[in-house]
Amino acid sequence: MTYRTLVPGHPDPTGALLVLSSADVYGIVDFAGGLLSRHIHHTAVTFFGQLGGLLLACAAALLMPADAVHTADLLWGALSGVGSAFAMRFLNRGLSRGAMTVVVPVSAVTGVALSVLCGVLVLGDRPGTLAWFGIAVTVPSLWFVSGGRAGAGKGTADGLLASAGVAVQYLALGQAGPESGLWPVAAGRVAAVLVLLPDAARHVRRLKLPSARRVQALLIGAGAALGLVLYLLAAQQQLLAVAVVLASLYPALPVVLGLALLHERISHRQVMGLLGAGVATVLLTLG
Repeated sequence: MTYRTLVPGHPDPTGALLVLSSADVYGIVDFAGGLLSRHIHHTAVTFFGQLGGLLLACAAALLMPADAVHTADLLWGALSGVGSAFAMRFLNRGLSRGAMTVVVPVSAVTGVALSVLCGVLVLGDRPGTLAWFGIAVTVPSLWFVSGGRAGAGKGTADGLLASAGVAVQYLALGQAGPESGLWPVAAGRVAAVLVLLPDAARHVRRLKLPSARRVQALLIGAGAALGLVLYLLAAQQQLLAVAVVLASLYPALPVVLGLALLHERISHRQVMGLLGAGVATVLLTLG
């Protein structure tokens, strides 16, 4: 087993910037997907989203040359795609009937806890002291962003189910080597489409959408694939446990967008959570 350790005093700002960009993209995607799931069936949003992700991932993989595409890396990417399909199916279902400020953070809190635990105990990650403080601050921060009430509101169970997919998605993709370029992301989108195909077949009438709605779902999925591309590039430069935690800060963005665009109210606890997320970002970047 290979143990990855950050060298104190030598942070990797490029990796942190990439993974924070991934978190921003995912925040926007979840906000847009949540809104769309309230207008069309969540099965259609998820299925067409993965098709859009497949198109973008294949285009990106073709544009970025790969030194050698290894079967193991494609299998890791495929496993990540299975996690993505599972996560997005339950996340979109939860967002279609629950509060965005509860469902998204609940999935992230549990997902990041599972991911970090596996990264440290199974994959041999060894974060530095500042990074550990950042990890410790992140989980309660996400909890407060959700309003500190994971058991409240509809869709919470879906958020918890989605968290397992989130953990698999991040951990599996982080195992893909850089020699395979972005093909693991493309392999993941293929796997996600195949996993979702039976559910789509059962709801085939739900897939008959106006062209505008179909394009919206495709673009949302393409955005999610872009987020995974950024995450994969970051995971090749960051400790996986740190990359997962930084990427999981994305719930803060849907809360901010909900305030600005949907005029939702924010509680004092959510303000504390957003501030804590900012502190965690600094600690993890320096750690």
